[in-house]
Amino acid sequence: MIVQLDPLSISFPPAATALHEPNGLLAVGGDLSAERLLYAYQHGIFPWFSDNDPILWWSPNPRAVFYPDNIHVSRSLAKAARKQPWRVTINNQFAEVIDACARQRADNEGTWITDEMMDAYINLHRLGCAHSVEVWLDEQLVGGLYGVSVGKTFCGESMFHTATNASKIALIQFANAFHKSGGELIDCQVGNPHLFSLGARELSRERFLVKLHSSQSATMPSQFWLPRVLEFSEVTTCSSD
Repeated sequence: MIVQLDPLSISFPPAATALHEPNGLLAVGGDLSAERLLYAYQHGIFPWFSDNDPILWWSPNPRAVFYPDNIHVSRSLAKAARKQPWRVTINNQFAEVIDACARQRADNEGTWITDEMMDAYINLHRLGCAHSVEVWLDEQLVGGLYGVSVGKTFCGESMFHTATNASKIALIQFANAFHKSGGELIDCQVGNPHLFSLGARELSRERFLVKLHSSQSATMPSQFWLPRVLEFSEVTTCSSD
């Protein structure tokens, strides 16, 4: 049975009670207030719904994650990373990144990044809890990603690119910097062939929640999330084409 959330409480039912089909559907209703969103992410839950639908909350099993020190880089991607004069920044253009993610999804399979969702995550960004990574070529924003920080876990929400490989460059460079500063896990929610090709792996929901809760015992250095240019790390091949 899907739980209808109490509008006067930010609490959720245990993630383990989520449905098997559709995989991970846990609850419906509530709102996208900062307090509810942060509580959800801290407990392995995230919103995902379409325009004109009620707010749906999910905690799928298994869960797809990246370990930030184990992103797979093909020979062609490593070559592309060296070929272009990429510049990667953090928290410089959050609103632009989430808008670009929404537009790219809408142009392809349709988007869950509704205006309501955009406003909610921009608010989280203002509160220092949601973050963006931007990729630039010739001063043009050509790729990026955004998500929510939960201790030493980064809960990725979406990526976009308008230049080939730009979203992959965003992930690789962010993961390198995140790992060097003590980051432990990058959540990507539900796996797909593209994510698995980059090194994503699946964890049971139970194991994911243990790692998520453990990562909340400490926080990232505050200066990590300051708007700045990320030092561009040399990209080395971790897998073959």
